[in-house]
Amino acid sequence: MSTDSDLDLSHVRSMWAADHASTLLGIELIDVGVDDGLGFATTRMEVKHSMVNGLDIQHGGYIFTLADSTFALACNASGRFTVAAGADILYVTSGYLGDVLVAEARERATYGRSGITDVTVTREADGALVAEFRGQSRSLAHQKGES
Repeated sequence: MSTDSDLDLSHVRSMWAADHASTLLGIELIDVGVDDGLGFATTRMEVKHSMVNGLDIQHGGYIFTLADSTFALACNASGRFTVAAGADILYVTSGYLGDVLVAEARERATYGRSGITDVTVTREADGALVAEFRGQSRSLAHQKGES
């Protein structure tokens, strides 16, 4: 597998810098890039007290948001202005207060203006599988700011 290391990723890094929702949740960008024309990304997030629900486990919406933010990085890495067309998630185990979750996204296929990206969320301490997310993306005809 070749890495497209010469690809300029400033567009996706700028997108990430402007992502206030992810920043406020403390989601950290670990890696982003393109392999053989398909995007990938890795992020991490600590489970904070504000993310724990009434059952004393992490609210699933925060796990979804972590996966969705990582999905966005991966499907925008190749330079196409891409948004989510849909997504599904399967929760395997829970996150708990103080856990650090790691999300790894990889585009599986792009076809026309559509794509499929898988995201695996694990617990950093023991590698336990927390969730599997599959996102469907759609590239827009016009880039942000174009008319």
